[in-house]
Amino acid sequence: MISDDIREQFSGKRAVVTGGTGLIGRQVVDILCSAGAIVRIVSLDRLSVNGKAEHVLGDLTDFGFCREVTRDADFVLHLAGIKGSASVSETHPASHFVPTIMMNTNVLEAARLNTVRKVVYTSSIGAYTSTDVFREDDYRIDSNPMDFAGWAKRMAELQIHAYHQQYHLDNMAIVRPSNVYGPGDNFDPENAMVIPSLMSRIHRQESPLVVWGDGSAIRDFVFSRDIAEGIILALHHGTQARFVNLGSGQGVSIKELLESLQSFLDFSYVFDVTKPAGYPKRVMDTTLAKSLIGWEASTPLAVGLKETWQWFIDNQDEYLNRKNYFIQERQ
Repeated sequence: MISDDIREQFSGKRAVVTGGTGLIGRQVVDILCSAGAIVRIVSLDRLSVNGKAEHVLGDLTDFGFCREVTRDADFVLHLAGIKGSASVSETHPASHFVPTIMMNTNVLEAARLNTVRKVVYTSSIGAYTSTDVFREDDYRIDSNPMDFAGWAKRMAELQIHAYHQQYHLDNMAIVRPSNVYGPGDNFDPENAMVIPSLMSRIHRQESPLVVWGDGSAIRDFVFSRDIAEGIILALHHGTQARFVNLGSGQGVSIKELLESLQSFLDFSYVFDVTKPAGYPKRVMDTTLAKSLIGWEASTPLAVGLKETWQWFIDNQDEYLNRKNYFIQERQ
């Protein structure tokens, strides 16, 4: 939870939220609007997520646009990015990598030139190299990220580090979220992540639901509202130009995830052990987030899953109004 004294710091302040129509962004927007901030959402999604916020449809790969949209902002919360399944990201790396690099470079440089008071950049767990438990102090700059898209996220982190070195800027914070889910997730059946993919297939009444692997793979699933609170706390407290992990800190196996879904949904499933299960374990250590910005995840998995499912039932076609960077290749 965000304390009232921190919320008051945003009252009357101008906040630009890139990707404010996305999974995490809409939660950030709701928190800021409820705190009395003057919020501008910048997105290519043709969606309206909060009536109190200004919605600007614009392309962040255009540097001139970025300079204009961040002018006079007190805060920039840069959450815009490209979300796709592992298979889509692997088969279409340029569609993922190139616009991400351009958006990140433009937004951060525009914020610097416009002397924005505070900035927070949302990176990704994908910027880490593969391991069982991710700790900030174990990160090596000469390591390879776990996937190609992770390079684009890591380049923006290095850009902030360069600003810190050359201009002595300490106003840009960085967070690395883990496997985020929640209302507003991408339920496009062609490139959804694991939880929305499972939910959409359950809704289509696939029976039995065929799940790749043997169910033993462990992931760190964290609710979008919790991550939104972590982002705002990182913006407020700062991260000293370094990144901070935002995750549940708890490992959940795919089998346990399916059992949680079965606690409120009626479906059957089988594992296809002839198919790959992915890396065995990926869990974030969140010790630094607790000590540096006073944050930890609080939403139990079953609670978050139920809220996500209900949102999906009420908004099944929302993904059709989102910018899809992979759709041209699919046609």
